[in-house]
Amino acid sequence: MSETEAIEFPDCPIETIFSLIGHKWKILIIRDLLCGSKRFGELKKSTHASQKSLTTNLRELEDDGIIERKVFAQIPPKVEYSLTDIGYSLAPVLEAMAQWGTDYKQYCLLKAKIKQK
Repeated sequence: MSETEAIEFPDCPIETIFSLIGHKWKILIIRDLLCGSKRFGELKKSTHASQKSLTTNLRELEDDGIIERKVFAQIPPKVEYSLTDIGYSLAPVLEAMAQWGTDYKQYCLLKAKIKQK
């Protein structure tokens, strides 16, 4: 995108974040990169994404400025992915999602126990 092109975002800020990271693989990629830089193979193994899906999502995250790709000049080629500053700013969002997921699991377990009685 050129600097003169206007960026259009949805009116709703939740819709904006969802448009950027709403895909399953993107959330998992960001989750893994919060712990530090990772290579493609490490991300593929931890997310269980196909090579095509992972490549597509990494490119989109890079285009959106959420991650950066560093290529090392060596043979065989080495590439690492890491979060940018704006990518790291998503940490509280993912932490809130993780807490909600934990709370929801507990809610479901409690609900199942009550039904058994």
